[in-house]
Amino acid sequence: MVATVLLLVLLLVATATDVSRRRIYNSITYPGIVIAVGLNAAGSIAVAVGWSRPESLAPLGWISLSESSFGLLACGVIMLVCFVLFQVGGGDVKLMAMAGAFLGPQRGLEVMLWTFVTGGCLAIVVLVWRIGPLDLGRRAVRHLLATLRVGRISRPTDEERAELRAPLFLAPCALAAAVIVQFRLIPT
Repeated sequence: MVATVLLLVLLLVATATDVSRRRIYNSITYPGIVIAVGLNAAGSIAVAVGWSRPESLAPLGWISLSESSFGLLACGVIMLVCFVLFQVGGGDVKLMAMAGAFLGPQRGLEVMLWTFVTGGCLAIVVLVWRIGPLDLGRRAVRHLLATLRVGRISRPTDEERAELRAPLFLAPCALAAAVIVQFRLIPT
């Protein structure tokens, strides 16, 4: 539970800076990664030398050092690919890597997927809010008819593309995703 509280506090701070300044600072993510790996390394050492048992450390949120490292790597590499291909922010990459370091590969990837799902839902809500449901529906039908008429997908105009580029904040989505995963709000 200690690890979960630390992760949620770090995600809450990242959410505040992401929403207010559109930045996730290294001063949040790097110490978070060090704390996660450090706590899990200390727990692994305590188990290895016989000072503690894994079942006594599990309620604290401890995972093995190898799980923490693999979670950091798995989430970090996938987000790095997203950074290169889809232009997500560098802070988002480090934030997901931090979550992986706290949670390990399985729950870290689950948080990442829930982050994308909540981010997609948030993007749709923002899009509908900015453009309006009727105008958005009218544009979608117009593009669909143009695609059917021409036989290929019609591209949106530069003006329409600009409207689709609403800022998307991944830190609040990651916070919601971590709560969903850690407290098992949605059964898997």
